[in-house]
Amino acid sequence: MRLAPGPDPLAETALSLPVLQNRWMGGIALDGWRHRTQRGLSPVMRPLLELAPANMGEYLPEAFLHAEDGAGSLAESLESVWSLPRKVWTAELECALDHRPVPQWFGDLHTADRPAARTVDQAFRSYWETALAPYWSQVTACVQTDRTRRIRTAAEQGVEHLLATLHPTVRWEPPVLHVPCMHNEGFHRDFHDVHLAGRGLTLTPSFFWPHPTARAHSADDEAPIDLCYPVALDLSAYQAVLSRPAAPGGLGRLTALLGRTRARVLDAAAEGGSTAQLARRTGISPASASEHATVLREAGLLTTTRTGPSVHHTLTPLGQALLNGVV
Repeated sequence: MRLAPGPDPLAETALSLPVLQNRWMGGIALDGWRHRTQRGLSPVMRPLLELAPANMGEYLPEAFLHAEDGAGSLAESLESVWSLPRKVWTAELECALDHRPVPQWFGDLHTADRPAARTVDQAFRSYWETALAPYWSQVTACVQTDRTRRIRTAAEQGVEHLLATLHPTVRWEPPVLHVPCMHNEGFHRDFHDVHLAGRGLTLTPSFFWPHPTARAHSADDEAPIDLCYPVALDLSAYQAVLSRPAAPGGLGRLTALLGRTRARVLDAAAEGGSTAQLARRTGISPASASEHATVLREAGLLTTTRTGPSVHHTLTPLGQALLNGVV
């Protein structure tokens, strides 16, 4: 079992679409966000409303939910999706056709039609800027706070306690994990057994998706089951993130404390990423990004994990608190 490194921009964007269209999902906690986002919708975003239907029991294309680990930006996630093997897209289309009628362009997308892919790519980028980008630093902070708490729970009380406390509707009865299934009107009472058979379980925290959901990979029978669970459980948790968009240029006070470039590196690390990714996000050289990351790490604001030749930087709770203006 593993815990996903953080929120994926593309997956959160896709998961927010049914929530945007269905007030029952998330209820009044998301009304303010829905209202602001719906006012900002444009014709270029319309394909996404067909791609991700309003009802949570309908099929949501999973190609947009399984981005490559470590993808720190929407552009990186989209690049990963468009490079998926043809067999994945074929399996995607078959699943979609089994669940609901699909528009013609949807079939074109799944046969690697370039114009269709460009249309959807542009729609995702435009919608992201309206619906998620203004809140992304707060969303990331919320997810990372939850992730830190889960890691501490697993370390101090064991994996079984982690599973038992994952969500109020999820029950751990060894050796079975019970996850509610959903359809358009609520929860199923039927049961469906999934035997992991050694392929593992990935716990994926999500801010926008309001209910735990277990997903199997449509094109890979050996891929881990993905258990997406919500990190916001009440009205106050949603309000803390979505009450107002992050102010443009909000790094002013942090810039005065750390300096312009170092503050931008700290902000870029909120999404997690390699040294090269931090460099791209801040517009500086990899050598300079590495130097600033070292200083931030020594100050206890960043943590760096090395896997072979590559490194991955993430904020520590102190770094996240500083970025959010808590300290």
